Amino acid sequence: MDRSSRGAEADFSIEKYEERTAEKEECGEQLLAEYAALLGFYIASVAVLTGAAIEQKRLPKRFSLLDLALLGIATHKLSRIIAKDRITGILRAPFVSYIRSAGAGEVEEEPRGRGIQRGIGQLISCPYCMAPWCATALAFGLIFAPRATRFFAGILASVAVSDFLQRAYLKTKQ
Repeated sequence: MDRSSRGAEADFSIEKYEERTAEKEECGEQLLAEYAALLGFYIASVAVLTGAAIEQKRLPKRFSLLDLALLGIATHKLSRIIAKDRITGILRAPFVSYIRSAGAGEVEEEPRGRGIQRGIGQLISCPYCMAPWCATALAFGLIFAPRATRFFAGILASVAVSDFLQRAYLKTKQ
C-alpha cells in the first residue's frame, strides 16, 4: 500500500511542533524542554505537598464554597500582582523586558533570553499562566496554615474588590 492510500502517518516528534508557525521563539523545541522542566517542578511539588497532607491527615474532603470564593478572588489578585504589578517588576526583571505602562499600576512586559530564563519569563509575565501556581500555593496554605492563609487571602480579595470598585468609580465619573 502506498503512502497516499494509507493516509498521512502519525508523527509524534517534538521537532514538528513548531513547523507551521513563524513564531519560533514562542514554541521551539528548546522552549518546550524548559516548559517540561517547569511542569515537572510543579507536579513534583504538588505530589510532595499532597503526600505530606495525606500523611498528616490534613487533606480535606472538600473546600467550602466560601473558601473556594476566597481562593478564587485571591488567586486572581495574586497572579496579577506577580505578573503585572509595577512594584513586583523587580522580581520579573531577570526574565522579562519592559515594554510600556499598561495603566492602573500595571506594566506590559515580554519574556527575554533563552532556555529556562525565557520559560520562567513566559510563566511570570502572564497572569493566566501564574494562576494555577498561585491557586496551588494558596490551597496548600489553606491545608497547612489555614488561619494565616485566610488572612492573606482576605487581604488579596479585599484589594481585588477595591480594584473593581476603583474602575467602576472611574466609569461613573466619565
